[in-house]
Amino acid sequence: MKQVLIIDDEPGIRMALKRWFERRGYAVLEAGDGLAASVILESASTDGPDALVVIICDLHLPGLGGDALLERFATERPVIASRIILSTGDAIDDLDPETVIGRHPFLLQKPFDLSTLKLVVDRVLGEA
Repeated sequence: MKQVLIIDDEPGIRMALKRWFERRGYAVLEAGDGLAASVILESASTDGPDALVVIICDLHLPGLGGDALLERFATERPVIASRIILSTGDAIDDLDPETVIGRHPFLLQKPFDLSTLKLVVDRVLGEA
């Protein structure tokens, strides 16, 4: 079963996203901080029936932020980085377009509605 990783330090957000993805047939992994997420991402499969196909990652996390995760995996495992959807409560328009975050194609501003999430997930999966 294809997998999704939800990385957010807010349990309510993780729970809501988990239910949404499970209703669509995904197995869901969760991490409450960047260090726990890093461990999962280091060993994640990127192909086959149990592939990690989408990662929803909060930008501001305890320990290791979403920006650091994206930068690290862009170098070490670019397929993983290409599947990351960053989410933030920050104003997206204020992000520097010269940074890895500003150039990242998959960025959601919180709060986002589930129809927007579906559009972005479809883009990550190449279905849009």
